[in-house]
Amino acid sequence: MAAEQTRILFVGDVVGGLGRRTLLALLPRLVAEHEPTFVVVNGENVAGGLGITPKIADEIFAAGVDVITLGNHTYHRREIFDYLDDNERILRPANYLAAQPGHGSCVVEHGGVRLAVVNLSGNVFLRAGRPAFSEIDTVLGRLEGKADHVLVDMHAEATSEKVALGWYLDGEVTAVVGTHTHVPTADLRVLPKGTAYITDVGMTGPRGGVIGVKKEQAIESLRTHMNIRFETSEDDPWLMGVLITCDPSRPRRAASIEQLLIPWDQAGTG
Repeated sequence: MAAEQTRILFVGDVVGGLGRRTLLALLPRLVAEHEPTFVVVNGENVAGGLGITPKIADEIFAAGVDVITLGNHTYHRREIFDYLDDNERILRPANYLAAQPGHGSCVVEHGGVRLAVVNLSGNVFLRAGRPAFSEIDTVLGRLEGKADHVLVDMHAEATSEKVALGWYLDGEVTAVVGTHTHVPTADLRVLPKGTAYITDVGMTGPRGGVIGVKKEQAIESLRTHMNIRFETSEDDPWLMGVLITCDPSRPRRAASIEQLLIPWDQAGTG
C-alpha cells in the first residue's frame, strides 16, 4: 500500500470472550472494506473482563493485529508478565515504573511506512508510576527519526486529562485516541495542527451490559452498595473503533478520523 493511502484502524477496549469473538468475526470485513495499513487493538479487558493472557494475545495477533495496547488491568494475570517482556508488539503504559514488566512503545512497519504506537495511563483516578505528560516527551524524543506516524493510546478515566493531552500533542503525533471508559464520545476531529483526536473510542463487546458487566449485577451493586461478583455480559455485541487516514504530505499528521460503531449479528454473518 502506498504511503498516501496509509490508514490506521484502532479498535477500542475488547471486553471478555464476547468482545474477542466480536473482534475476530468483524475484523476481516473491516480490513477488506477499509484496507488499513495498520491494525491496533486495546486488549486490557479481553480475558474475562480483566487483563489478557498469552494465549489470547497470540490469537489476536494471528488475526492480523499489529499492536495490542493495555491499561490499568495489565498485570491482573501473572502469566502475562514474561510475555510482556518478550513480545515487543504488546504494550503496557509507558509511564508505569521501569521495573514493572513490559514496555510502553514500539515501531511496526508495512510497505515502507513506519508506525510508532505509544501506550499511556492517565494519572487522575488511576495509578501510574510517572506523569503521562512528561513521559510522552521522553518517549517522543527516543522515537525521533524512527517513525513516519505516531499513534498514542491514552488509557485514562478523566476526560479533561485526555482532552488536555490531545491539545498538548497537537502537531507532534498523528493521533491521540482515548480508551478506558468504554463509552464512545462524539468529539472526534482533526485538531488545528493536524493531530486526529477522540476522547474515548468505546469498547468492543456487550453494549447490552453496563460498560461490559451484566446489567443486573451492576444495578445491584449500585443499588445496595454491597460487594457483587461481576461477570461479563453476553448481550448486544458491538465493535467500536476509529479509522485514521494519515496526511500523505506531512509526517505525523492526520487527514481524517472516522468513527466505526458496528453491531455483530451472532446468528447471521455479522
